[in-house]
Amino acid sequence: MRAAPLIVVADDDTITRSIINLKLKSRGYDVITASDGSDALRAIQAEAPDLVVLDAMMPGIDGFELLRQIKATPETAGTLVVMLTSRKLEQDIVGALNAGASDYLVKPFIPEELAARISRLIPINRAQ
Repeated sequence: MRAAPLIVVADDDTITRSIINLKLKSRGYDVITASDGSDALRAIQAEAPDLVVLDAMMPGIDGFELLRQIKATPETAGTLVVMLTSRKLEQDIVGALNAGASDYLVKPFIPEELAARISRLIPINRAQ
């Protein structure tokens, strides 16, 4: 087991990735960032992170499709996923939660709230 929980942050916006990266690292997490769904999928398969923060709208594989792929693959099906997106329609939120997302936050977001939600989820994953 790693010394610190590992989180993959997938978002096509550089500023959003940087803000999340800084906030999570300041909380003691290891972070890998990805700017699109394909890079995120490679990181998830290679590193088996404790949690993934996913934007819905990214080039290539979007966040909703990536969520489906994560949950459909036995090796990654148990990975916790927090959707972080500007998509706020009920069908998007409920669809992501029904597809296996552990949580769903709408942009604009409060970085400290995201960090608090992640810290609530990580111990559950670590105990499994």
